[in-house]
Amino acid sequence: MEVLKLTGVTKTYRDFALDKLSFQLPPGCIVGLVGENGAGKTTTIKIILDLIKAESGSVEIFGQSSGAVSNDVKEYMGVVLDEANFPSGLTAKNINTMLKKVYKNWDEAAFYGYLQRFSLPLDKRFKNFSRGMKMKMSIAVALSHRAKLLVLDEPTSGLDPIARDEIVDIIYDFTREENNSVLISSHIVSDLEKFCDYIAFIHQGKLLFCEEKDMLREKYAIWKGGLEEFADIDGKAVVGFRQNPYGAEALVIRDKMRSDYYLERPGIEDIIVFMSKGEEKQ
Repeated sequence: MEVLKLTGVTKTYRDFALDKLSFQLPPGCIVGLVGENGAGKTTTIKIILDLIKAESGSVEIFGQSSGAVSNDVKEYMGVVLDEANFPSGLTAKNINTMLKKVYKNWDEAAFYGYLQRFSLPLDKRFKNFSRGMKMKMSIAVALSHRAKLLVLDEPTSGLDPIARDEIVDIIYDFTREENNSVLISSHIVSDLEKFCDYIAFIHQGKLLFCEEKDMLREKYAIWKGGLEEFADIDGKAVVGFRQNPYGAEALVIRDKMRSDYYLERPGIEDIIVFMSKGEEKQ
C-alpha cells in the first residue's frame, strides 16, 4: 500500500489552476515536490492535509481518504507548513507540556534532544523567535511523536546554509527507518537533490514528471556545441534549449542522440530549468 496517493487532483482559482495532479509516495521513500514560487506546491500540500478541498480527484493517506483520516493515522503524520503556528506567548517548555497531552506517542526526550541539537532556548517566547528558529521548532515537533510520514512545506526556507544542512541530515536519518516516508516541497533544488528518491516537478499547476531521481539523470543529458551542429540534431531528442550568437546548450533525451555526440550528465536543476524556461526545437 502506498503511503500517499494523489489521483487526478484539481483545484481552480481565478488566476491559477492545479490540473489533474497524480503521483504516489511509496513506503520508505522521500518525494521532493519542486517548482517555482506559485507553481502549486503549497496548494497541493494543503489539499493533502484537507486544509482546502479539491474540486475533483482523490487523496489517500495510508489507504484512507484525506477527508476521513482516523485519529490513529494522524498520530503518525508529522507536518511542517511554511508558517509555524504556535501561540505567540508559549515557550518551548510550554509547547512540550501542551503536546504531550495532544499526542499519545509524544516523546519528551526526543523533543528536548532536538531543541538542544537546534540550539533552541527553553524559556524564550515563540513570538520572539526568528523565522529560522520557528521553522526549527516546527521540525522538532514533527519529529517528536514517532511519525511515519512527514509532510514538509519549504522546511529549509529562511535558514542559513549550516542550518539547512542540519535539516537535510535529520530528514535523511528519519528515513533510515525502513517504513518512514517524506513528502517535502522546496524551491531549493540542491537541498532535495541530496536525499530525495523521487522528484515531482510542478510547473504552472501541472505535473511535468514524477520519477526516480537517478533515472531522471540517466534519461536526460546536456549537449553543448555550435549552432550548425545543433541544427543537425533531431528535434524529437531536444526537450529544451538556449542559444546565443556563438552556440547552443540543450537538454536532450539520451537514447535519441547519436552515439558520437559528447553528452554531460545533468543535475536535477538543469532538467527543471530547461523544461520550464528552455525553448522547444521545431
